[in-house]
Amino acid sequence: MNIAATIDHTVLKPDSTRADVEKICSEAITHRFASVCILPWHVEHAAALLASENIPVCTVVGFPLGASTTECKVAETLIAIKQGAREIDMVASITALKSGLFDDVYNDIREVTQAAHAQGAIVKVIIETSLLTDDEKKRMCSFVTQAGADYIKTSTGFSTGGATLEDVELLRSHVGPAVKVKASGGIRDRQTALAMLQAGADRLGTSSGVLIVRAD
Repeated sequence: MNIAATIDHTVLKPDSTRADVEKICSEAITHRFASVCILPWHVEHAAALLASENIPVCTVVGFPLGASTTECKVAETLIAIKQGAREIDMVASITALKSGLFDDVYNDIREVTQAAHAQGAIVKVIIETSLLTDDEKKRMCSFVTQAGADYIKTSTGFSTGGATLEDVELLRSHVGPAVKVKASGGIRDRQTALAMLQAGADRLGTSSGVLIVRAD
């Protein structure tokens, strides 16, 4: 298995620097990772570094709480794409979900997805599984599917927990066939990465990509 091709090579810490971004871009070129996933502040620089490499820049929207308005998320999305992002990892509105504002949650996902797709970018929807009941996870699977997003993603990595095998299996079994699953949060070794893929993940979000591929 070419595990590198499943990894979004990630650095999202608030104190990450331009040097950190340059390092992961270099590593992505060496190992041919699926993408680099970075903070919006660094998108333009990373896109320039990877312009000739066919490695997409992924960035985050509404990160890490998902609590910004839909209008803000759409604006973030369009700015990021203009600066060179080709993949958008948006955080769904957990506060709206917990408030029972289901139409708002769905519309939030749909509007970001439509804005990104119109510009040729893909969307991964982060639902923060550690904060949700199983029924809420299933509801989010339905919203992501109906909205036409490309992926459902487990976690930001900044909440109370990361990806679990049980959550990956649940998401895989409740999203539509066109929706892929990204496992993220706490994936730090090859054994865990392979287990997530076996459970149904299509992509892995991790800052440990080099360690994982070198463990082959």
